[in-house]
Formats: sequence, structure tokens, C-alpha cells
Amino acid sequence: MGKKGKREKKGKGAEKTAAKMEKKVSRRAKKEEEDLEALIAEFQNLDAKKTQVIETSCPPPSPRLNGSLSAHPEKDELILFGGEYFNGQKTYLYNDLYVYSIRKNSWSKVEIPNPPPRRCAHQAAVVPTAGGQLWVFGGEFASPSGEQFYHYKDLWVLHLATKTWEQIKASGGPSGRSGHRMVACKRQLIIFGGFHESARDYIYYNDVYAFSLDSFTWSKLAPSGIGPAPRSGCQMTVSPEGSIIIYGGYSKQRIKKDVDKGTLHTDMFLRAGKEEDKWAWSRLSPSGVKPPPRSGFSVSTAPNNRSLLFGGVHDEEEEESIEGDFFNDIYFYDIGKNRWFPGQLKGPKSEKKKRRRGRQAEAEGAGDEEMENQPPQGPVEIVKEVVAEDGTVMTIKQVISGPTEEKESSESEEEEEEDGALGQPVEPCPRSNAMLAVKHGLLFVYGGMFEVGDRQFTLSDLYSIDLHKMEEWKVLVEMDPKAQEWLEESESDEEDDEMEGAEGGEEESSEEDSENEEGEEQHPAVQPGEEHADYLSRTEQYWIKLARSNMGLDAKEKKVVKVAHAMAKTFYEDSV
Repeated sequence: MGKKGKREKKGKGAEKTAAKMEKKVSRRAKKEEEDLEALIAEFQNLDAKKTQVIETSCPPPSPRLNGSLSAHPEKDELILFGGEYFNGQKTYLYNDLYVYSIRKNSWSKVEIPNPPPRRCAHQAAVVPTAGGQLWVFGGEFASPSGEQFYHYKDLWVLHLATKTWEQIKASGGPSGRSGHRMVACKRQLIIFGGFHESARDYIYYNDVYAFSLDSFTWSKLAPSGIGPAPRSGCQMTVSPEGSIIIYGGYSKQRIKKDVDKGTLHTDMFLRAGKEEDKWAWSRLSPSGVKPPPRSGFSVSTAPNNRSLLFGGVHDEEEEESIEGDFFNDIYFYDIGKNRWFPGQLKGPKSEKKKRRRGRQAEAEGAGDEEMENQPPQGPVEIVKEVVAEDGTVMTIKQVISGPTEEKESSESEEEEEEDGALGQPVEPCPRSNAMLAVKHGLLFVYGGMFEVGDRQFTLSDLYSIDLHKMEEWKVLVEMDPKAQEWLEESESDEEDDEMEGAEGGEEESSEEDSENEEGEEQHPAVQPGEEHADYLSRTEQYWIKLARSNMGLDAKEKKVVKVAHAMAKTFYEDSV
């Protein structure tokens, strides 16, 4: 048999295996989903009691990840929908709707009758029809224990002008899934990939569906050629000509009983063609500096015919644990040039630096080209520590694309001291599964999560950066380490009922609060009028002892002292 025949036979075998696995997953998931359907129905009954639209000003939304953040097509607003939160004991799902005013830097909560059920890991796309529409497909609902999953296959549209939700019922659409990708392309919604998971089995997809925004019908597309392998969480980009570009993503496969192997995809594909029946996949080989392998990155469109990805995590699997390196970098993909390049910050412009370096003002827009053509730099890892209220030290690894040129970094110490007053540049901490949106060339990053050991920190901060200038991040809502709730299993007396767990997410543990308060009373108190340096000198040994007890006896002395000083500083600043 020739090579072509072998490839065709192998392809058909893979299709049969995938079909068998999908049936197997479907059977095992059916019972789980029936249990969760009853819980979802109860929540929908509660939502059905809402009979009118209520919009109220509110504080920033609670911490979450895997929601959707979308730019309003006609207003200077961002729309946040859904998401999830895990506090160490329970998983909370949301279907609330928040609107962020860019001009006012303020949030409002919009309660609309008959919304979609609570979900996360769905996809949302905005189209400028009839005052703006927000389309939502799929996603998942999890039991409070986080061990059972229900995957949605429903399609909803939020009419932004009238503030009404509508469920669109059309046959022939994708199966239930989460982690898929959806983009608006001309007068269609295009959906690719994703996964479906039950308690014991899972399956990843690489199918492509199109939903017509004119006829409200689904069609399954079958592009020719060899396309991407099944995956979730990839980057999906639309070119001005209507072609679809797929990059990266994550999948896993079972290599033996109870042993799974994950794959971080770094390949890139183009799906192009003038007519639906002539679409074909082809593999892309982009130039430039590609992002390091990662999963959980967030994606958005960018100005100047570019797309971007932000953050993510690279998990290093050891025998009995997984350690993740989290990112907070930006990578741009230039669609026209088929080129990757890192988004390097230039920093605020300084007149003194301009005179010293003899630079002239550059024409507007030249900055992007200069940034794109910079030679690749080696990655640099920066380690930061943040101390939570319970004394837990969060060690955050930040991997940046590379240092600035040696010539610039070797400026005189005098200049460094002059600029030192500005402190470290403001930037989001490394994270995965954040929510992104771009409006008027400004990138907004909200929420997400990072991990320290077995503990997960879910974020509720909001940052923005001008993608045209790439000078500096602006913090719009800061992260409060003290607001991080984490309940160890031993701290729970009894599990609350499922309704309370899945609906809430913002309750506080009075027991944990009292423990934290008692812990704070044991710290050396700050005396009236005492300066930070004096306080540190007086209590340094106490904090070093506390830091060592948290970090372990094998921790290096220099790092212990550094963490101890950070803990003392945090306590001092809170006290004064």
C-alpha cells in the first residue's frame, strides 16, 4: 500500500476511535448531567422571578476566571458575563452581567429577566446589529464539589439596545462543550474545538461549525487538507479577508489507566477559501519571536491587523505534583506579515533621557514597527512575593520576553536614582484564564488566577494599556491580597447545601476571619509614631522566624529574610 493509502487508512481509523470515545463519554456523562440539570433548573426558576431590568451602580465584580469580557460595538463600555470561582472547598458559577464604563471608570450590574444559566469557559462574540448584540455559546456548569460537569450546547443573544436575553433554538449545532473558540466572521459565527469531560472520561474536538446570522441555521464545515489536532483554549483569529487562523491550545490523552498526558500545542493553521465548500486547511510557519509554550492564555484582536495573546501558564509535571510558571507578557501576531513579536514596554517618556541620548521625536505609529523589529532577547525570570492576610507568602514567577538593549540598561547610577522614585512599573501579576477586551486601541485585562502550591488565587483586578504606545500599564482596580479567601478541607465543619454553594461565591467564613484576627493580634504591634525602619529593626527576628516556618527549613537564608521584610512591611502599612 502506498503512503497516501496508509495515511487515508490511518485517518479513518482515528475518526472511528474518536467516534467510539465520544459515545463512551456521552453515556457516562448522561447520568451526571441529569443530576446537574435538576440543579440548573432550580437556578433558572430563581432567575424567572426577575420580571424587569434593574441596573445599579456597584463595586467591581467579585474575583473570577473563565468569564467573557466584550467591548460594546457602539458605546465606550465593556460587558462582563459569567465565570467561575473556587475557594478551596467549593466551585461557584455565575450568570451575572456587569457593564464597565471606560470614561467613568465605574461598574454597574444589570439584572435582566430570563438570562442564560450559570456557566464558565463559554464563548462570547459581539456584532454591531440593531444597536449591538452579544452572542454566547456553550460553556460548562460544575457541581459545588467540582467533580461533576454539565456542558452546554445552547446559543443565546443579548440585545444590547433593549437589554433582553433571547435563546436561539436551531438544530444541527455543535455538541455540548467548553474551552472552544468562537469568532464573528462576516455574517457568521464560527466555532472551533473545545472539550467535553465527565468524571472519568473526556474528549477533545477539532470540528468546525458555522451559524448564519441571517438564516439562524447551523452548518458543519468540512475543510479539506490536514487541519489542527483536537484541542481547547487555542487562539482563533479572523483575517480581513475572512480566513480563520488557529494557534496553540491544550489537549490531553490517556496513555494508560488513570494516567493522562497533556500536550501544549504550538502549531498554527490557516483555514481559507472563497466559498464554504472550497475551504481548506493549510499549515502556517510564522517568522519572528514566537510565544513560549503555554496554556490558559487569553486572546483578543489588536489594532493594525494584529491579534494578541496575554498571560497563561506552563505546567511542569513532576511525579506527584504540578508546578506552574505563570506569565503576564503580551505577544502580537501580525496577520499580514505572518509574524510573531513580543509586546515590550517602552516606559513613560522622559525629557532628560531624550536629551542624554540625543533622540528626536519619532513619527506617530513608528513605535510599533520599532518594537516589532527588535532582535530576540533571552527570557528573564523575576520572582515577587505578596503576603496574604493569613500570612501565606504568594511567590509569583514572572517571565518577561527579554531585557532592553545593554546600552540602555547601562545608564549611569545617577539616572537610575533619579528614576528610582517612580518605583517598579505597574503591571498585572502573572496569571492564566484572564478576561480580555480591546476598545479604541486600549487593552483591558480583568481577573484570572494563579497558583502557589496547592492554593489557587482568583483575581478581580483590572488593568489597561495603550496598544499603540505600549508605554505603561494603568491599574484601574487593584488586587487586594487580603481579600483572597482559601478554605482548607480541615477548616470546614460541614458542607453547605449545593444550592447555596453554586449560587453564592461571595460569602465569608466567620471562623476563618476570627482565626485571622487572632493571628494578627499575635504580631508585634506598631508603636504610635514608630517609623517603618525602627519597627523592622525591633521585630526583624520575629518576622524571620515566621517566614522560615512558612517556607520550610530548606529555604535559603537570603530569601527568608526578603520574605520576612515583605511580611513586616505589609503588617506595618496595614497598621498605620
